[in-house]
Amino acid sequence: MSSPDTSTPGKGARITGHIMSGFVVFALVASAIMKLMNTQQVAEGFAQQGWPEGSAMTIGTIELIVGIIYAIPRLQVLGAILVAAYFGGAVCLSLRFQPSGAIVALICGILAWGGLYLRDPRIRALIPFKN
Repeated sequence: MSSPDTSTPGKGARITGHIMSGFVVFALVASAIMKLMNTQQVAEGFAQQGWPEGSAMTIGTIELIVGIIYAIPRLQVLGAILVAAYFGGAVCLSLRFQPSGAIVALICGILAWGGLYLRDPRIRALIPFKN
């Protein structure tokens, strides 16, 4: 039985991990900004889905906080847990209202943990893959 890989990731893995994580942060922050701007289009979309007025602001704030926490290196594991929870809910809601959006949410959740896996030896030790 081989021991988990806890070595420092190589430069390529770290760069790829940062790109993957950067995409997740960008997606969360961009989506949050759109919701916080509370444009007519956002309000109409939320109303069509049956959300109460003002819920876009709440969800946008949550997205922004989750994105910021995930982007802070000392909080990245907590951030990844929050990202997974947020996008897990997004997958469920997307399946009800816009099934194609579920794929995007699922990919973002995978990228969040994949990016962290490529950068952090502690995560590699928790999730060992066999050679």
